[in-house]
Amino acid sequence: MSKLALYGGSAVKTTPFGTGRRFGQAELDYLAEALEQNSLFYWRGTMVKRFLARFAELYDMPYAVATSSGTASLHVAVGALDIAPGEEVITSPITDAGTYIGILYQQAIPVFADLDPHSYNMTAASIERVITPRTRAIMVVHLAGNPADMDPILELARKHNLLVIEDCAQSYEAFYHGRRAGTMGDIGCFSTNDFKHISTGDGGMVLMRDETLYHRALRFADKNYQRLPSAETLRNADRLAPNYRMTELQGAVGLAQLERLEGICARRSELGERLSAGIRDLPGIHVPHVQEGCRSSYWFYMLRLDPEVAGVDRQTFSDALKAEGIPNSPGYIPAVVYAANLFQNQTAFATGHLPFELAPSAVPRYAPGSCPEAEAILKSAVRLTINEFYTDSDIDDMIMAIRKVCDHFRRSPLSS
Repeated sequence: MSKLALYGGSAVKTTPFGTGRRFGQAELDYLAEALEQNSLFYWRGTMVKRFLARFAELYDMPYAVATSSGTASLHVAVGALDIAPGEEVITSPITDAGTYIGILYQQAIPVFADLDPHSYNMTAASIERVITPRTRAIMVVHLAGNPADMDPILELARKHNLLVIEDCAQSYEAFYHGRRAGTMGDIGCFSTNDFKHISTGDGGMVLMRDETLYHRALRFADKNYQRLPSAETLRNADRLAPNYRMTELQGAVGLAQLERLEGICARRSELGERLSAGIRDLPGIHVPHVQEGCRSSYWFYMLRLDPEVAGVDRQTFSDALKAEGIPNSPGYIPAVVYAANLFQNQTAFATGHLPFELAPSAVPRYAPGSCPEAEAILKSAVRLTINEFYTDSDIDDMIMAIRKVCDHFRRSPLSS
């Protein structure tokens, strides 16, 4: 057994990871075309319209609305679905703030359901445990490109007459038994933030099948202006709505990025599955579970470490991997989102306790231990990067390094 690099041995990974350019001539060509229009406003140009049409075609959905960010997409979903103040939206405790921002801005109340310990997604059983008479919607987060188990969730939603929003910010081209994440609920929301599978710098997309919902989403993203040709007047708004418009520059870059999307996600999926296959048998290592017949597009790769079985604590395991030349980080986010001060103090806004006071609960919603599996995931997770530019050799080096570290501590547990 070779000596760990952490203790003075030679590192496994001595060559750079594969890299590549995310943007190129195609983006420049579309940007030049956008500038030639002499207007960058989405309604006067063609770039955003074409981006919408191609995105909707790819996802086989009749309606799409572009937004300025993934956070905006989720806010548009909540607003377009007419989720009212004091109503509850059930969502994941391991996610970005963008998931719950729109819920709170509409004065609705986020409620968090626990997660499956190996897929890191909500389940129908965990959701059902927190349904109340005030529950109006379920916001499913397909974490890290791995689709949630949607059929039982959709059945549960029908049973309780609940709306379903899919947060697909991390799950482009993720497939659930032949269906794409973002096409199964009432509305699917995407991000084109610079850190996602495809990028327009910032931006987002909302998909839906219902025409009435489409009209509401289109208006909600645009100050409730009525821009469709059939509208009687532009500015006769009947309710408050923000400005979440996408620009022609974002649309132009998005057109070029869409041409690469399927290849990017297919490669990430291939690499993620290759990594899982290479380390699945290691004692104390739990690879992310992708349900049979489904596909993860691996926005990142997150395994879990059982220190008692692996013989090493998470921080030392992480440090040892870094020394072997494999970048990683312990955990994903520092804590479950309900641990944030705004939930603990119920102070979403500068003064008062709205919207929490609209639906006081006898059971503390945000107490430590509310979602024990989610809290355990974050305490045991190790996050690794998956990149479409990685080579097969890069993944082989990652596998070799993980196996080397695990073998060392299995033979010489840190506790000894």
